[in-house]
Amino acid sequence: MPAKRITFDTVRELGLVLPDVEEGTTYGTPALKVRGQMFACIPNHKSAEPDSLAVRISFADRDELLAAEPATYYLKEHYVNYPCVLVRLARIRRDALKDLLLMGWRFVSASGKQRAGRRRATRPSAR
Repeated sequence: MPAKRITFDTVRELGLVLPDVEEGTTYGTPALKVRGQMFACIPNHKSAEPDSLAVRISFADRDELLAAEPATYYLKEHYVNYPCVLVRLARIRRDALKDLLLMGWRFVSASGKQRAGRRRATRPSAR
């Protein structure tokens, strides 16, 4: 029996089980966010291939994925300076997508905690 086709519905199903994740939009396309920060979305830039997903991850993780599976993960010039990777949904396995979404969730969650820490550190104390 062939594997079930991966769509954004699959992304939604796997992503919404992660803590503090909500569905929303980013630049008018469906997205998953953790505490208001996007970690996965349908890319809307014209350079992205149809049926793709953009996931925010570190540059180091992106480089590893691109080297290991260039048929599944790719990058276009528009996205080079952003910590994200593009994914061909038709090529990724469900278990790999689950791992990738967790990677994106961790990356954005850690970034959010760092930003929150900086805000608290610069806020004047109330006396």
